Amino acid sequence: MAASGHWRGSLTAWGFLLPALVLISLSVLIPAVMALVMSFSSTGLDVSEPLRFIGLANFRRLISDPMARQVLLTTFLYLFGVVPPIVLGSLALAVLVNRSLPGMHCLRGAFYTPVLVSIVVAAIAFRWLYSENGLINGWLAAALGDSFTPIGFLTSPQLALPAVMFVTLWKGLGYYMVIFLAGLQGIPGELYEAAELDGSEGWRQHLDITLPLLRPYITLVAVVSSIAATKVFEEVFLMTQGGPADATRTIVYYVYNQAFAELEISYACTLGLALFLLVMLFTALRLAFSSDRSLI
Repeated sequence: MAASGHWRGSLTAWGFLLPALVLISLSVLIPAVMALVMSFSSTGLDVSEPLRFIGLANFRRLISDPMARQVLLTTFLYLFGVVPPIVLGSLALAVLVNRSLPGMHCLRGAFYTPVLVSIVVAAIAFRWLYSENGLINGWLAAALGDSFTPIGFLTSPQLALPAVMFVTLWKGLGYYMVIFLAGLQGIPGELYEAAELDGSEGWRQHLDITLPLLRPYITLVAVVSSIAATKVFEEVFLMTQGGPADATRTIVYYVYNQAFAELEISYACTLGLALFLLVMLFTALRLAFSSDRSLI
């Protein structure tokens, strides 16, 4: 009877899971397997054509492709330019709003509001702000007078990537602030009281107590934001289209360009596989350096 009840429970559980498994298979697993197979073949936009297997030719092309190396470098620049400010900035915001003061809930809401804004709306708004006749240049012209020359935030190869990075920071700080805030509120207040009795005051308490206890959260935020920065696409697509002079062309935008502009579907699948391996590397680092598996 016990075994029969166990099997009935298992069948019931699988029955509830079956619709989700079918949807995941159709939308994720099967396309992923097809993309893997197409990485070893030569095919164009017409997927009805029979696959012509070419072995490792796409991977040899990837290794020798100078644009692939450039977009990989740009992606890493984007990652290193976004992740440290996001980790430090969101942690600082969480410490700031983790106080029992009047109006603090409104301040938390204000910091979280950018997360609720659609990335399309945010990108279009910042593109207008950054334009040579936009609000930022208008403020600078009013402050500096007629001698001011409008700054091409999105037309300068040196400024375009930092300008796009700022949009990612603006959108992400509030989201990761909430994660850190949850960690801060899980730290017992008695620890800070005991530290104060031992002579630890002010910011010293954060170094002695807050940072060590938030280490799993810091690792989580660092890895999740790294994966998000590696896969950045919307900001680049809506604001710069990879320009100027390919200064903002990231690996995901390059995959999109190869697939839907150049119609190099097989090579795009190979690039996508390389991106998958890169994301898996960050996930492995998350597992290797985190001391708290409960946050996975």
